[in-house]
This record gives sequence, C-alpha cells and structure tokens, in this order.
Amino acid sequence: MHVYLPIAEMPVNVLVFLGLGAAVGFLSGLFGVGGGFLLTPLLIFLGIPPAVAVGTGAAHIVASSVSGAFTQYQRNNVDFKMGVVMMAGGLAGTLIGVEVVRLLRKAGQFDLALYLIYVTFLGVIGSLMMIESLNAWRKIKAGSAGRTRKSGQHSWVDGLPLKMRFHRSKLYISAVPPAVIGMFIGFLAAIMGIGGGFVMIPAMIYLLRMPASVVVGTSLFQIVFVAAFAVLLHAVQNRTVDIVLALLLISGGVLGAQFGALSGEKLRGEQMRILLAGLVLIVAVRMAVDLVVTPEELFSFSGVQGGR
Repeated sequence: MHVYLPIAEMPVNVLVFLGLGAAVGFLSGLFGVGGGFLLTPLLIFLGIPPAVAVGTGAAHIVASSVSGAFTQYQRNNVDFKMGVVMMAGGLAGTLIGVEVVRLLRKAGQFDLALYLIYVTFLGVIGSLMMIESLNAWRKIKAGSAGRTRKSGQHSWVDGLPLKMRFHRSKLYISAVPPAVIGMFIGFLAAIMGIGGGFVMIPAMIYLLRMPASVVVGTSLFQIVFVAAFAVLLHAVQNRTVDIVLALLLISGGVLGAQFGALSGEKLRGEQMRILLAGLVLIVAVRMAVDLVVTPEELFSFSGVQGGR
C-alpha cells in the first residue's frame, strides 16, 4: 500500500513509515529523548529530502514527546518551573536555527552541512556517553558505586545571577544555565530535526545536578513546545513539513512511546545509557559512510527543487 507525499514529492510504502514511527516513538518513551537523532537520518536513508526530513521529523517528535511527557506527568516526574525556563531559551534558539536552515538552503549547502553536523556531533556525544556509561557499569559490577553526585551541589553555577528556586528538583540555582542549555537544544531542534534529549539529559544530570527521577519528564515537557515551534517555523518559512508523512510517523509514534515508557522501567540507568550511546554511534557511522561512498547517481536535480 503506497501513498504520495506532496511536499517530499514521492510515493512511499505506508507500512514502512508506520513502523518507523512506532520504532522511534518506542525509543522516545524508553530513553526520554525525542528520537529525532535517529528519525531524521532514517528518513534520509529512505529517500526523503534532508530539509523535509528535518521539518517533518520535528512534527513526529511533538507527538511522541506529548505521549511520553503525559506518562511522566502521571508519575509526578516533571519539574514544570525548570521546564519553562528551558523552554524560553529553546524558543529563542529555534528562531535562530530556522533562519540558519533558510540561509543554507538558499546557498545550496544544507544537505552537506546536515551530514557533517550529524557525523561530528553524534560521534562526539555518542563516544562520551559510551565511555561514561561503561565506566559506571564497571564500577557497579565491581561493587563500587563511586562518588555519588547529589542534587544541589554546584561550583561555578553558584556565582551566576538570576537565581531561582526549583522546588520539584530541590535546587536553588541561576536560571542562566538552564536557559542557555534550552537555547542550544532549540537550535539543534531546528537545524537537525531532533528533540535534543540525548544532549539535554546528560546536561541536566551532570551540569545542573538535577535528580534523575525528574530529568526524563522535564526533558520531554520542554521538547514538546520547542519542537512544535520548530514545526511551525519550518512550515511557514521553509515549507518543508509534509503533513501526510507526519501523520504516518505520528500514528505509529504515539503507540510506540507508551510501550517504550513501560519497558524503561525494567532497565537500569547505566544499561539505558549504554544502549542509547550505541544507537547514537551507529547513526553517526552510517552517515559518515554516506559522506565518503560514491553515490549510484552522480548527478541529481533534487537539490534544485528542494531549494524553492
């Protein structure tokens, strides 16, 4: 069964994209990430133009994050005040990111820039996450948990202005670091089509020292609004949001996120981080291969159409 995508300008198999949406939604609920770091490359691998993959992938992130965030809210795992501060920065970062996408598409360099950003960024983040996760796993296997990072312990963060009290996270810190983190995540959401949870979650744990119990829920909460804003801007300014494709991905993603949230309860924290790091590295390697392998078609006019 096939359907035609009006913005991507191509027919696709309905079952393939429903399954893709469900798989990425499952990861969203399991790891507390939007899943865009995996969805955007997979869409590109399946032939979707990169700009459309970024804009439409963000729409899927909204739906899957809503489902996951609601589940976390029911468990009282969301720090709304922290989420709002991060969201404010995220909206500003999204504005900047969408404008950068517009300029790169105008110059005809967006596809190359997207691949280079993915390979570099995911390679570095995935490697760091894998090293940290394996070290934590070894310590637990050896019966030594190491020094525990406690919420409320800070260094240079204490000296920053605009301090706020975040009761759910039991923190009294400056609002500047959460806002800056949110701005960076918003920029990534716009230019890469990702929710940024795989960056935000480590930052919330190791930089802000938030309790692990509220990190996933708070991350999903702010991702909902930042990704929705990115979708709106991409649709209006860049016209790269394919509604038909988005509906296919969302239909599978909402269901997948619920199963992911339930499965996450059965895995230990270090196990989840190792799995997530592995996925990030696999995607980075796959995109790196595409950068150096000679394509089957050396000449294509698709980039000209995508730059409208």
